Amino acid sequence: MSLSWIRKLEQGTETDTRLETARKLAHTLRVSTSYLVAESSEPGADTATVDRWAPVRRALEQPARADGLEDAPTVAGVKEALDAAMPLFKGDRFTELGTILPRLLREADILAEVDPDGRAVRVRLLQLTGWLMVQTRQFGAANLALDLALDMSADRLQGASTVNTMCWLLLRQGKLTEARELAVQWADDTEPRMSRATPEELCTWGWLLLRVSAASVRDNRPGEARDALRLAHSAAVVLGREYQPREDFLRTFGPATVALKRTENAGIVDRPDRVLDLAAKIPTDTLRPTSNNRNRHRLDVADAYAKTRRYAEAVGELNTIWQNSPEWLPTQRYARDILGRVIQKRRTLTPDMRVLADVIGVPM
Repeated sequence: MSLSWIRKLEQGTETDTRLETARKLAHTLRVSTSYLVAESSEPGADTATVDRWAPVRRALEQPARADGLEDAPTVAGVKEALDAAMPLFKGDRFTELGTILPRLLREADILAEVDPDGRAVRVRLLQLTGWLMVQTRQFGAANLALDLALDMSADRLQGASTVNTMCWLLLRQGKLTEARELAVQWADDTEPRMSRATPEELCTWGWLLLRVSAASVRDNRPGEARDALRLAHSAAVVLGREYQPREDFLRTFGPATVALKRTENAGIVDRPDRVLDLAAKIPTDTLRPTSNNRNRHRLDVADAYAKTRRYAEAVGELNTIWQNSPEWLPTQRYARDILGRVIQKRRTLTPDMRVLADVIGVPM
């Protein structure tokens, strides 16, 4: 880090402190990241994204009325439509989701008022919508969807599934203390007895521990991060495989998911050598975790390649992500940072670099 940048931070002339920057300073000063910054200034969605998703936000904000629809919705019909939309969520197909979600949200809202089975469908839809809003950095809409889902949850496990995404939302906003405390509270409340824990209980508890670890490592609390990851690993060992509870792909959990998060933590503490060593042992071609977890892992690998001056491999990883998730990659500031560093270090840009720079918005 440059001396001039640190001076600007000290003098208050620069306030846009990246979470990564704050963690490095906290590590050097031996304090928590949240001691230095109450909240990082992670940006939300750009204007074009906000405009594109306006119908979805209106469907969340405005109570639905049955007389505004041509046909009265049924639980079976909405559930069938939601099941049909699952490949769109799993594949990060944002354009199609933006088209179908407003009506689905309105219909689920109407059903939840008159049918107990409709409440369960609405909770599931709100969880997915909240997750999608976090993906696209629409933090206010995400918070609204997740609050609604938590309020309607039928039991602790269903509520914990929503809280898992809430913790991710807080992490993306840089609210490290809130994320850690929320995850710890719910992990304590849902901790199962290992000898008779169900796969769903292990999955729920394991994911909350991963959120504790993620918040702790970013907050320069390495001991807490290791402890939480160790406990998550123990839950994954008991499961013995990647488990997806009740067709809820957002909570897919197991040994591979824990391995991905261990690699992510190594990247957070700036250990690119460790990232590449761990990544080499993970069978990425056969992973079942969510596309977001797989893609995030590939970004960690690309970042490690860039930091170790293996620029061609870094660009190759970014290209793989783009081919697999063309609508997901442009939303990732992390990807722009990685490619930006590669471009700075290379005197001559390859055609692949130029195409990627255009796709994810890196100036050349």
